[in-house]
This record gives sequence, structure tokens and C-alpha cells, in this order.
Amino acid sequence: MKHLKSTLVAALLVGLGFSACAQQVAPEDVIAKLNVPRGFSISLYARNLPNVRSLALGDDGVVFAGTGREGKVYALQDKDRDGTAETRYVLAEGLTMPNGVAYKNGALYVAEISRILRYDNILQNLISPPKPSVVYDKLPTDMHHGWKYLRIGPDGKLYTAVGAPCNICNPERPVYASLVRVDADGGNFEILGRGIRNTVGFDWQPGTEALFFSDNGRDYLGDDLPPDELNRWSRTGEHFGYPFCHGDAIADPEYGKGKQCSDYTPPVWKFKAHVAALGIRFYRGEQFPEHYRNQLFVAQHGSWNRSVPDGYRVVLVTFKDNKPAGEEVFIDGWLTKDEQVLGRPVDVLTLPDGSLLISDDRLGVIYKVQYQQGK
Repeated sequence: MKHLKSTLVAALLVGLGFSACAQQVAPEDVIAKLNVPRGFSISLYARNLPNVRSLALGDDGVVFAGTGREGKVYALQDKDRDGTAETRYVLAEGLTMPNGVAYKNGALYVAEISRILRYDNILQNLISPPKPSVVYDKLPTDMHHGWKYLRIGPDGKLYTAVGAPCNICNPERPVYASLVRVDADGGNFEILGRGIRNTVGFDWQPGTEALFFSDNGRDYLGDDLPPDELNRWSRTGEHFGYPFCHGDAIADPEYGKGKQCSDYTPPVWKFKAHVAALGIRFYRGEQFPEHYRNQLFVAQHGSWNRSVPDGYRVVLVTFKDNKPAGEEVFIDGWLTKDEQVLGRPVDVLTLPDGSLLISDDRLGVIYKVQYQQGK
């Protein structure tokens, strides 16, 4: 039992950005080791943001950033447009893992573990933020997979997810292991889909507005099972398999007995096991070449329980006929050949100029990726 508790604590710490094998390295030294495609460059957009996690874009290029264990929410501004956010505001502190951030109509929404807050007229009050309103406060309080991702959908509703409070279990309350949404004022709470172990990233496909989300597979089935997933939500009540089935055809050894994996919605794309696919974002900008437009960037946070580490990269999932058709490495180098962890990408965000931001909760920085033709 003591060993099990130690393992669970280690898993929680790693999920929040800690790494037992990582040594702190200067951000500039990390950037020098990263590999980007020809024509692209990567620079430091912001530093000194401990445990920085999810990103959201406000008006006038203001970037909002949530954190996990740090309990803070930041606003960042690159006023002189030199590619570096020289101004940083602490909008909130002392919150309970405010991972999720979203912005709409002048208001910043922040998702803690059990509630969603709203800060009105935030851009006019960056120096002295207003006291937040509580939008919704009936989410579970479990720490295990408790951190929330937050987005505002095309319908104007707030979308988040409630992870499973365990590695593998069948929770009695329907809200666990689910994708949910609620009106911007906190009304009409809905469970959209179930059987989703732990998603910390979703986005809507340009053109179709179909909702895609990442999902992290269970642990302790070996190095290569089960795959992490990219899923597509289509209808209310859909079930994506957890804890009964993983991937498209892997019955769980404990909970899969008597179940048919064909009864559940399979992933539309399977990543390698344990790469920890987190933030995802369709590229809607115009700066990058045509190959990247309307394609999906995915931050793979990196494995913690694999004998040979994997992940620690940003990949591009390419689509054909609105369906995933391929996967390629966009940026890697955060995991060295001798398995030293230099950083862990969490979320991605496209800026109005078409450049791409990537948060790194291990190093506490945000990178900026740009493309210049002919380089």
C-alpha cells in the first residue's frame, strides 16, 4: 500500500509538471537544442511562469495563461511587438489548480478543479483585477485528473471535462470521465460524452466545427498499451470506452469482461502509448505554409511510466477529407538522447500574426514559433 501511494503521488506530481529525472536548464540553452522544420524559428515569448499550462487569446493580442499547482493566472502583453511579452500581470493567485482559461466578450473565464470563475472587463483592469463571479461550482473536487481544460465553443457555451478520479475504475457518478458544457452564465449543465479518462485539450475543426479532443490512456498495461487518443464528439450521450475498452479494440483486463469494444466510439487517431497528448489546436493562421493550415497541432507532454520515455514533442496531425490521415513531428528536442527531460509542452495557441505559442510547465516558459519564407 505504501508503494502504491508513493506511485500515485509521483504520477500526480509528474502530471503537474514535475519530473524526477529533469534538471533545470536555462531556457536559451533548451531552445538551442530544439529541432524545428526548415524555415521556422523558435524563440522565448515569456519566462518565469512556474507551471504554466493552458493558454487563451484576448483582444489586442493579450495572452492569458493558467497554471496548475502554482495557483496563479497571468496576462501577458507584447506591446512593442518584438516577439517577447515584456509585460506580465498576475490576475489571480491562491486558486486551486486554475489550469483552464478562456476569453470572450471582455470576460476571462478560469476553471479551477471544482468551479468556473469569470473576471469581467478584464482588459481594462489588468493591473487591479476585479473580484471574480462564480459561474459554476458543482464540479467534483477530486485532485486525481482534476485539473480542467476550458474552451468556449462556437455556440458560446463553456466546455470542460471531468477526468476519472483514478487510473482505472468505474465511477458511480456519471459526471466522472466525461466531457461537459454549461451556458456562459452557469445554466443548462450537460454531460455531452462519457468514457473519457482524461482530456486536457480540445478544439473545433475549421469548416466543419466538429469537436475533437485528446484523451490519455490508462497506465500499467505495459510500455506500448493502450494508445493515447484523438477523438471526435458527434452526439450527446456518446461513450468513448473507458474503463471498459481502450483504443478501438483493447478490452480492459479488469473492467472489459463481457463488454464489446464495438459498442463504443473508437478514436479517430491513435497516438503512441503514454505520450500524454494534452493541448490541441487547429492552425487557423496564414503565416505558416499551406501544409499546416487547418491541420492540428498536438502538445505531447511526455511519458512518466514508460521504460523508454516517449513524447516531449509537438506533433502535427494532418487531415484529409476532414479525417486524420497522418502524424509528423513538428518540434522535438525536449527529451535528449540520454533521456534528460529539458521541458514538457502543454498547450498551443495561434496568435493573430499567425505565429504559434507553446507553453512548457516544466521550464515555466512560453515559446514562440515563427515562419519566414526563404530561411
